[in-house]
Amino acid sequence: MLRTVVFDADETLLDLRPAVTGGLLAVLDEMRRLTPAAATVSLANLEYDWSVASSADSPRPTPEIRRVALARSLARVGLDTHLDDLLALYFARRFALTRPFPDVLPALAALADTWVVGFATNGNSRAERCGLAGRFAFEVYAGDNGLPRKPAPEFYATVVRVAGVPAEQVVHVGDSIAHDVVGPRAAGLRGVWLNRDGRSCPPGVQPDAELSTLTDLPAVLTALADEGDLRAQSDRSLV
Repeated sequence: MLRTVVFDADETLLDLRPAVTGGLLAVLDEMRRLTPAAATVSLANLEYDWSVASSADSPRPTPEIRRVALARSLARVGLDTHLDDLLALYFARRFALTRPFPDVLPALAALADTWVVGFATNGNSRAERCGLAGRFAFEVYAGDNGLPRKPAPEFYATVVRVAGVPAEQVVHVGDSIAHDVVGPRAAGLRGVWLNRDGRSCPPGVQPDAELSTLTDLPAVLTALADEGDLRAQSDRSLV
């Protein structure tokens, strides 16, 4: 029976972009205070350094990627020795600004009585630091104890292990086709695509369901559970 649902974090439950931008702007302001050379540095420069550091779907944990990116930015203006302080400033501001999307808390509340709800992310959005403390039966973070990032099969195997049910009884919900649909389905989980932006689904990819808001998720999960129950009854009748 389908009774376990696990959520991706960033851009699924959490509106990350404003928080990241706010964190980078705080760093940029401090860089400009520390040296006149930083007057030529822009937000776009800091974002570009992140894109370089995270290129090719880097296997490094997200905090390490952010450190590499910021080190690259600071080296341009001779602020290398300030890396630790500015990294701490970035994360303090980033977490202070991270908030769930408006549809998240009502959806989690609607699921609480009938579903085991988990949290599984490649990023560093710790639930307790992002307004989601106490909402999940289990949490899985890439990088913890060397756990590879999605879409590594080991990531989904860990989700299944901590959920304590077979893979086919777990529904994975997220905004990334590769990480939250293709990867989970290859590992035997269901994959529900949260498509907030109305993107086109890539050819050859078939999510178990697609939705534009988590408001619709309880009904989608009920339909998937009913479908699974009917399939199980049909299989038993053939035995």
